[in-house]
Amino acid sequence: MKSMKSLARQLRHRSTKAEQQLWRALRNRQITGAKFRRQHAVGAYIVDFVYLERKLVIEVDGGQHLQQVEHDEKRTAFLESKGFRVLRFWNHDVLQQTIPSPPGERAGVRGNHAQ
Repeated sequence: MKSMKSLARQLRHRSTKAEQQLWRALRNRQITGAKFRRQHAVGAYIVDFVYLERKLVIEVDGGQHLQQVEHDEKRTAFLESKGFRVLRFWNHDVLQQTIPSPPGERAGVRGNHAQ
């Protein structure tokens, strides 16, 4: 069985377009100096993005999550029991919303705002 660290690394290399676009906006402390990590292990789960200092998790969900609602609810309950706030966005919502581009990046990088 693969270690959580190995699995997280593998997920980083296979990220969706929505995750890639949101990561461009979150990485390098570009939003109020917040240090986000991507595909990071929290307990037995790997979350898409986490700001550990504020215990904020951001999940970007594709259509497969329609079939795993119970699993996602269990995962969210676990994270909340550890003090995390969980924000979930659909891939298509992330891809349709524009996030201001960080300095040095092309204008028009897309992402999402809280629901």
